[in-house]
Amino acid sequence: MNVYDFDKTIYYNDSTSDFYVFCLKRHPSIAKHFPKTMLAFVKYLLRINTKTQFKEVMYEFLHEVDIEKDLPDFWELNKTKIKPFYLNQMKNDDVIISASPEFLLEPICKEVGINYLMASKVDPKTGKYTGINCHGKEKVRRFREKFANAKIDEFYSDAYCDTPLAKEADKAFMVKGDRITDWKFK
Repeated sequence: MNVYDFDKTIYYNDSTSDFYVFCLKRHPSIAKHFPKTMLAFVKYLLRINTKTQFKEVMYEFLHEVDIEKDLPDFWELNKTKIKPFYLNQMKNDDVIISASPEFLLEPICKEVGINYLMASKVDPKTGKYTGINCHGKEKVRRFREKFANAKIDEFYSDAYCDTPLAKEADKAFMVKGDRITDWKFK
């Protein structure tokens, strides 16, 4: 079984940021949330709030979009950002595990043929989380909850915050753009 992060690993950009920009172009009124989002981000940087609390504020723009229409349209425009290396080596039992919202990644995972997705549980209408952000050690917890004794053959990510999951794999790789190198454990 191979496990992959999504954003900047098998997808060229950050899908949440891309979706926000897409929605901003389509629904310019969501720009009014920007000051509150920036304040929440500063509070997160100062460790006053958690990453989950910051993201819930950021996702307030979801109240003003048409998720049923916007999400399919977004993926129609952005599906070409799935990296060729992944499409060339994907397997039936691959697992995608991401901090991005599950509702955002589900459509593209289904279209590409990815059977196992674990991501942050975010209500697509309210932006509220069920549980905590799927990040760092939380990725290991969720993976082991679903695949208790599964062996991870290979793990791919773009960020060292995923080291806890990289340690679970027989082989781990760092992905930067189209360049894939062995994981450097510190």
